[in-house]
Amino acid sequence: MSDYTLVEQPDSICADLARHDRIGVDTEFMRERTFFAELSLVQISTGGNIFCVDPLAGRELQSFWETMVGRTWVVHSARQDIEVIYQTAERMPDSIFDTQIAAGLLGYAPQLGYASLVKELFDVDIPKTHTRADWSKRPLADALLRYAAEDVEYLLPAYERLADKLEREDRLTWAIEDSAMLLDPVLYDVDPDLAIERLKGARNLRGRSRAAAARLSAWRENRALKSNRPRQWIVKDSILIDLAVERPTNAEELQQIDGLAPGLIRRAGRDILATIRKAETDSNDYRPPRAPDEGQKSLLKRMQNQVAECAADLGLAAETVASKRDLAAIIIGGNRDSRVLAGWRRELIGERLLKLL
Repeated sequence: MSDYTLVEQPDSICADLARHDRIGVDTEFMRERTFFAELSLVQISTGGNIFCVDPLAGRELQSFWETMVGRTWVVHSARQDIEVIYQTAERMPDSIFDTQIAAGLLGYAPQLGYASLVKELFDVDIPKTHTRADWSKRPLADALLRYAAEDVEYLLPAYERLADKLEREDRLTWAIEDSAMLLDPVLYDVDPDLAIERLKGARNLRGRSRAAAARLSAWRENRALKSNRPRQWIVKDSILIDLAVERPTNAEELQQIDGLAPGLIRRAGRDILATIRKAETDSNDYRPPRAPDEGQKSLLKRMQNQVAECAADLGLAAETVASKRDLAAIIIGGNRDSRVLAGWRRELIGERLLKLL
């Protein structure tokens, strides 16, 4: 099990961190009871030391984050880690190297887990025994901290091996480029006006019901943001859909919505009714995404075949080069900003796909 140093004064390790251009980083967080994930632990490997930094110890963190973001982070499947740090510190690292992305570009299984990668590279088994731990509780047990430390112990050695292999395959720039995509703030910024896109069942709505669902989902998003509570704790998706379809106009009708809590009606009934009323004057020209026609289906199939041939030549999974969703977005959605049409993919396969279009 990994040795570590528990750090409750994060600024005390800034000088040590500043000596390293590259560090391994992982996080532990909780999000079951809040809208935003709550950062509970930051694990850092410098090669010689592993630090478990407690962000809940009530200490000043500005100097720590300023030092952290100036290093290149070696991470594994980092989207959630970047999200929680960005929402906590409003900062991102200058650059990252994601070992899951790097492994995929060497022919390992897409979405390969950290423990599986360590097994592949070092023939070491990492037990996943504390995946449901409550990381917000203090004090953290030694067994939990050692478990957390293991999540960064092999990141820097994995970087060395993967980067060396990628360099020999002339793919190192691919991994750096794909890793950098995770540093786009758009991935993590919350826009209430787009909340309807994650509302289950909304894509089946039309006309006034769709307009009401858009308004209601934005209202819920803002309320969840303000209270820092999960969306479903405010109003469940199914109830929000019922509200959009029924569109009650008064308190009596509101009470007839099955499952709508009386407490919420007392606290926010007027807001809900006002939100629904506003939707009555909104544009209702929403058109759901069209199903692909036969020509588009044929084109998608030809594109998939091109991608599969290209990926096979490189010894990669086809989805590592371009997923079916990527291709469908180009054909049906007209997405010319797709990753498939930029960077190393454009030269490798994108130009050929554009010719098919």
